[in-house]
Amino acid sequence: MELTLSPGVILIVGDNGVGKTNLLEAMHVATQGFSPRTRSEAQLIRFGAPAAAVSLHARHACVEHSVEIRLAQGGAKTAELDGARLPSTDDLRRSLPTLVFTPDRLGVIKGGPAVRRAYFDRVLSRLHPARAALSAEYSATLLQRNAALRRVQLGLSPRSALEPWTARLAALGATLAGSRREVVGALVPGFADRLEELGVPGGLLSYPAEPPTVDMLERRLEADIATGMTGAGPHRDDVLIEAAGHDLRSYGSQGQQRLALLALLLAEATLIPSSPLLLLDDVLSELDARRRAVLARSVALLEQTLITATQRSALPADPSQVVEVSPGQAR
Repeated sequence: MELTLSPGVILIVGDNGVGKTNLLEAMHVATQGFSPRTRSEAQLIRFGAPAAAVSLHARHACVEHSVEIRLAQGGAKTAELDGARLPSTDDLRRSLPTLVFTPDRLGVIKGGPAVRRAYFDRVLSRLHPARAALSAEYSATLLQRNAALRRVQLGLSPRSALEPWTARLAALGATLAGSRREVVGALVPGFADRLEELGVPGGLLSYPAEPPTVDMLERRLEADIATGMTGAGPHRDDVLIEAAGHDLRSYGSQGQQRLALLALLLAEATLIPSSPLLLLDDVLSELDARRRAVLARSVALLEQTLITATQRSALPADPSQVVEVSPGQAR
């Protein structure tokens, strides 16, 4: 199936279950290298088929790109950008930034701290590409320190063997914590404004974490050796997402949590230097007329947005293109 999409707001309409979400998922796979709904790539291949592929030709920040993603049952995923094989999809994500709203992504608001850490670390990589590897470097050092802790626990290494890993973990952790705080601070104004426009006042993001130091890690050394795990640092931190002083994870309604996720994505979209592709799945169905109008005004400022709906009338503005989806077809 081939489909040409124009810039601006594209409304994807069709009955429930005909494949609207699959179309957005394919766009996300083509621009980010992975699905926003599953980490099992086998689920992206049609039942009974040995392989799947998605190709994309795009223009972003005045640069033309071509992408080819191939998946095979029992085989490795391959990705090509502008004809060159990619060792990882990091370059793809940097070249074609994409933000996505799906009901599955509500975990960013109502899930555990690990989901939020992963989300804000991805924001960090999009806003500051030079720091994109920081989280992975910290995680690799954390694994090394934990392994060293277990060796000390078993009497296989002296405590002095921990010192270089403790020093490096503290340095990387302080940099990562500072970078997260910087990103959260940059998002706060836009998040609060978009959330208030959507009818939820008092939106606030905060990163209430103490950057790790060598002294902090050494003070809890006995506990860490006993468990074989580093018990403090950015890998244990959380980002608080609040409205009117209440933690939306614990006290927000499902509707407020959906609006908070939408506000967060809209705030991030305005910070990315080159306007990202925005994919919004099943977002209009639970918005009233006023909130739909707010959303329509916000996405009109972006270069390209794809929104799914069951009816054309769901979007209170004229889209630049309407794509009608039926089983196996989009036109």
